[in-house]
Parts: sequence; C-alpha cells; structure tokens
Amino acid sequence: MAGDAALILIVEDEPPIRRLLRTTLGAHDYRTVEAATGAEALSALRHHRPDLVLLDLGLPDIDGLALIARIREHGPVPIVVLSSRGDEAAKVTALDSGADDYVTKPFGAEELMARLRAALRHRLQEQGAERGFTSGELSVDLVRRLVRRGAEDVKLSPKEYDILEQLVIHAGKVLTHKHLLREVWRNESVDPQYLRVYVRQLRQKIEADPSAPRHVLTEPGIGYRLV
Repeated sequence: MAGDAALILIVEDEPPIRRLLRTTLGAHDYRTVEAATGAEALSALRHHRPDLVLLDLGLPDIDGLALIARIREHGPVPIVVLSSRGDEAAKVTALDSGADDYVTKPFGAEELMARLRAALRHRLQEQGAERGFTSGELSVDLVRRLVRRGAEDVKLSPKEYDILEQLVIHAGKVLTHKHLLREVWRNESVDPQYLRVYVRQLRQKIEADPSAPRHVLTEPGIGYRLV
C-alpha cells in the first residue's frame, strides 16, 4: 500500500463494526489505526497524527460530543461521525460541535467512501484557503464575487450570495441551519423558514433543475451541503 495513503483513526467500541470498517477502508487503500475508547482515541491522535477521525458517538468511557471538543483541541483534523439511525438531534449537535460530517448506521461502503473523500477534500481546501468552486456548469469565484452557470453570469441577492459563500467555503461539509443562521443572519434564533426560502431562490438561479438539485443538497432536518 502506498505510504502516502490517508491514515484514518477508527474510534468504535464494537469489534465487528471496527473489523468491517478496517476491511472496507483497506479495500480502498486507506491506512487505519483503531481505538475502542475515547482515551485510546486521544492517545492515537497524539502518536499517529491521523488524516481523519471516524468517530462513533456511543463510547464506553467518554461522551462522543465531549470527545469531539477534545479532538478539536489538537487541531483541525476532519471528523466524520458514525450516527445511530434517526438520532437527528445528536447529528446536529455533533456538526455544530465541530464534526465535518456524519454517516448513519447501517451504512453502505460507497456512501462512507464518498463522505470520507469529501471531508478530506474540504480540509485540503481550507489549508489552501481555496476561494472558489467549480462543478459542471456552476462556477463561483469568492475573490471577485462572481457566480456563473455556463457562460451566463448569475445575479444573486446579498443573502443568496452569503449562503452560497458559506457553502463554497465549506464545500462537501454539512452546514446546519444553526450555522447558516449564525453566519448569514448573525442570529441563530431567526426562523429557519427564512433560510429555506432563500435556498429555494438560490437553487432557482444556479441549478439546471431546481426540483432535483445537483449542487445544493438538503440534509433533512439538519441543513445543507454543496457537492
């Protein structure tokens, strides 16, 4: 295996799931190191300096959300949470606490790999202070504040642009309603319905088919992601 393959820290207390993750990641040329507890995870973080942490919130020795905060003290390593199905509140809290994304159990291998690639890509973009986004016909230049769809310039309202700017800065990452309300409206208590209205208007302008968006995707009950 290539020595420069990304190293993933698997933090999971159930041996069968750890084994499944190790096998799945290995098949996609990722290197892995494992931890069954929060304490082991923090030790592995110091000694192995992983490129990404895959974290199950249900650990025996420390609350998973508290562990996210401890991991964040070590730096900006991407964190992808393994979440129990339907545990929407925990997903939102984890994302607002600093996690980059979540994968719901039971998960498919292809979805897991896509989420890991997006989280690793997002971290590289942040390190390089990337200020643009291109996907298909859509291109966004944050330096010049230009948005284009194909050869056409797209005119956005200030709020539409501010939402898109946040999505571009964090491309690939799930942004919660709370995050967007805080960054765009400077007020987390604003009714999220306002956000939904502006996202709908944004899609009308940047999506080829707003009823089946390819760029701004909804994470039901949680927020939005730019892909």
